[in-house]
Amino acid sequence: MRSGDRRMPIVNYKAREISCKLVYCGPSLGGKTTNIKSLYNMLPPESRSDLRIIDTHDDRTLFFDFFSLSLARIHGMQVKFLIYAVPGQAYYQVTRKMVLQGVDGLVFVADSERRRLADNLASLEDLKILLAQHRYDYTKLPLTLQYNKRDLPDILSPDELNRALNELNRPWFESVATQGRGVQETFQAACSAVLARLGGELGTAAAGEQP
Repeated sequence: MRSGDRRMPIVNYKAREISCKLVYCGPSLGGKTTNIKSLYNMLPPESRSDLRIIDTHDDRTLFFDFFSLSLARIHGMQVKFLIYAVPGQAYYQVTRKMVLQGVDGLVFVADSERRRLADNLASLEDLKILLAQHRYDYTKLPLTLQYNKRDLPDILSPDELNRALNELNRPWFESVATQGRGVQETFQAACSAVLARLGGELGTAAAGEQP
């Protein structure tokens, strides 16, 4: 594998199914688990699997949240999203690296509180480091940003957050995940970005197979 490459989503030609991995990351207590729980409750039961959550005593995600969702069809194949949230604490870096293996798209959930800007920056830098260790190119992966906790009093403006975190000018959304605000919009944008890239990759691959 060359530097900057990544694996294609898992394609099961027999079952006519493509599996894509979407990972929610960001600082601890920023709202990743809340996003997953809120999103899960919004989705039709027939389209999702069981939600698995492992929390510690202080309600932080210990390992990862996961569920699969059949969302769309591309080139006649059903697309399934495997959705994870990784723990944000520094001492779970090994876990984060493991979950990021094979990622197809990212949602970075930033804490809008002014006092947590340094935590957001540290988390984003950690993400870049872990992706580089997998030999993934951060600048090429589909990325959506969510600026969470917009209901709190001392928060950074979207412009301030974009200047600090959104160097690639990727799609971003304001949210209050505890109320469900901005959760679905973020998810839909993230899935659309993954599907757009997937469609292009499959089209290129198919063209390359032509005699």
